[in-house]
Amino acid sequence: MIEWVARGAGTARNLDELIIATDDERIAETVRAYGRRVLMTDPGHESGTDRVAEVAALTACDLVVNIQGDEPLVRGEMIDALIEALTADSGLQMATLAHACPAAEADDPDAVKVVVDTAGRALYFSRAPIPCRSGGATPEPGYLRHIGLYAYRRDFLLRFAELAPTPLERTEALEQLRALEHGFAIGVIEIADSLIGVDTPADLERVRAILTAGATRADGGPVPVDGEKEAL
Repeated sequence: MIEWVARGAGTARNLDELIIATDDERIAETVRAYGRRVLMTDPGHESGTDRVAEVAALTACDLVVNIQGDEPLVRGEMIDALIEALTADSGLQMATLAHACPAAEADDPDAVKVVVDTAGRALYFSRAPIPCRSGGATPEPGYLRHIGLYAYRRDFLLRFAELAPTPLERTEALEQLRALEHGFAIGVIEIADSLIGVDTPADLERVRAILTAGATRADGGPVPVDGEKEAL
């Protein structure tokens, strides 16, 4: 699966380098076989953000993108949108993605919702349905579902990783709230498509079906052969 993520990320125009960060030698061996660069990180990290920050501290760069290894359908234009948002707005310390969420999914706590201001900056992230419709208010509220891809300014990322978890972050179990609680701006770029992250066996089967059918191929290549399917 990690190779599918790498292939999709590799189609981004604005990435200078792609580094696989892991504390698991099995993952490292797999990605090295594909010729990818790997950095082994501290196994004691509590989050992927901490892992990315460790790599960022060793890397000369201005911007860092956290591309999670459970997103095999990621595409390069999604990553480019994040990088371009930070390049265009010096007031943003980080950026992330969202897409329109059907009302039927709004009550699902696994579907993280986000509300934004008129400039497209995050006001709040929640597992609850936000915005909440009040009484007979019309029209029906539109929901945005958060997609967990992030781009950071390197200096901010290193600082963010040193900050202690905040009350709202602990309440919602959403790390990005730490940035908002400390007053940092998060840009939210709305995209048309969703991503299916692989969090459960059912998610894995959905992604396999999509890739096998050729409906979405991150690197524009042919439908995978059986050996590639097994890599998922």
